[in-house]
Amino acid sequence: MSNSVLVAIDGSEGGNRALQFASDRAKLGGAKLIVIYVIEWSPYTFNTPEENAERHTRREQEIERATTGVVEPAAALLKASGIEYETVVRHGAPAETLINIAEKYDVQQIVIGRRGQSGIKTLLFGSVAGNLVQTSPVPVVVVP
Repeated sequence: MSNSVLVAIDGSEGGNRALQFASDRAKLGGAKLIVIYVIEWSPYTFNTPEENAERHTRREQEIERATTGVVEPAAALLKASGIEYETVVRHGAPAETLINIAEKYDVQQIVIGRRGQSGIKTLLFGSVAGNLVQTSPVPVVVVP
C-alpha cells in the first residue's frame, strides 16, 4: 500500500475542510494526495443518439468547469505548500467512483467532508460519506 491519501473535493465548505485536513496529514506524514472531484452521473439516463450527443457535450463542459473552478485552485494550494499530489475528475456514482479510484491508486485512506445534508433524499438514498464508511476497503475520515 502506498503512502497516499484520496481526498474528495466538490467546491463546498466540507470539501475545503477535507482538503485542509488531508493537507495537514500529508505534511506530517509525507503522504501524496490524490485529489478527486466526482461529478454525479448516471449512465442510464438517456437513450437516443441526439440525447447521447448532448450528454457528451454536457459531460465535457462539466469536466472543464470542475477542473478550472475547483480542482485547479486546490492544486495551486497544494503546490504552494510543497505537497506531492495528483488530480482526478470523473463522472459516476460518487461512493463507487471514490472506491474505484482508491483501489487504482492503492491509497491508505479516503478523506471526505461532511456536507450536513438532511431530508428525504438522504433518508432514501443515503449520503456519500455514509456509503463510503460502509463499503470502503480502506479507512474513511469524514471531516465535520
